[in-house]
Amino acid sequence: MTAHLTVARPWPGDPLDGEDFLAGQSYDADTADAELHERLAAAVEAADAPDVVFAVSRDGRRTIHCGGTAPSPPTARQDLRYELGSASKTLTGLLLAQLIRRGLLSGGEPATDCLGASRHTGPNPVTLAHLMTHTAGLPGLPADFYVRALPAWHTNPYARYPAARVIDAFLRHRPGHRPGTRWRYSNFGVAVLGHAVAAATGTAWEDLLADHVLRPLALGDTALSAHRPGIDAVGYGKDGRTPVPAFDAGGFRAAGAVRATPHDLLTFLEAHLDPSGSPLTGALRSVRTPVLRRGLGHRHVHTMAWFRHPTDAGPMYFHGGATLGQQAFLGFRPDTGTALAALCTRRFRANDPFVSAAYGFLAGE
Repeated sequence: MTAHLTVARPWPGDPLDGEDFLAGQSYDADTADAELHERLAAAVEAADAPDVVFAVSRDGRRTIHCGGTAPSPPTARQDLRYELGSASKTLTGLLLAQLIRRGLLSGGEPATDCLGASRHTGPNPVTLAHLMTHTAGLPGLPADFYVRALPAWHTNPYARYPAARVIDAFLRHRPGHRPGTRWRYSNFGVAVLGHAVAAATGTAWEDLLADHVLRPLALGDTALSAHRPGIDAVGYGKDGRTPVPAFDAGGFRAAGAVRATPHDLLTFLEAHLDPSGSPLTGALRSVRTPVLRRGLGHRHVHTMAWFRHPTDAGPMYFHGGATLGQQAFLGFRPDTGTALAALCTRRFRANDPFVSAAYGFLAGE
């Protein structure tokens, strides 16, 4: 889907003066805890997947509810690492914001220059900012991706499209409209961003993420590749019974390679709820700031890392993701001091109950 957009402020923006970053509401603890457990149990059951985890942080208090249609695995569900798919982009956005805050990048660098291409960029180049905000004029995936991926469509299609091919496809692509004028969600664009940032800084993508995000936030159980069952959750197909291989993102690591435990994800989200005590304070505030609005009445609001929807009391920030055998939903609400990491081990299907259960839980907070 392609839509016209309106830029809300110069990218990547800064939060509005006086924004309240943590406005938790008072409540009766016993009643609230009982209600929370009931709602979590209902959400886990509604997800209809072999393994399901709903991990909640409310005003700094964590509650994790696990379940699923499969027998409990040898390693407790809450201790496994789960594939985030496109929810990985929330870490990518935070990394870019931190590199900008530290003066290592500006966000306005032409991606072709970063990649060392000899091609003339022209008067309207695709910048790092365009790639991160899905306004680069790129399709969701490269034009030849499906042909390359088809032989492994049900196992690991992205693994057949390595980094060099992603870069080459970008350098050959000619946008149909000027970058920065239209929004179109693009795994392709964020994948290119990862390679461009790595090239511009002279540092491998995984090292950048570790140095500037994972270690500062103490995310020791977050990684970009699978190790083995017992550490990483096993995914399943749409039927919830057929195991699928661990996801290999190929050349799309920045767009979807992250896997993490529920506790690491809550640590990550809690930093967004209260940036003031974090080593990434400025970057965390930047990724909460709207950078564009689109759609009828400009109702769809985006930051550089999150989708942002209104609620009765304040904004809700969220991002979902899916691989061939797992799904993730991350979100937080500053108005209630609530963060949610929802995870399941079943491939996405039309009108998926997991998605509606996770979104509905956070919206109902």
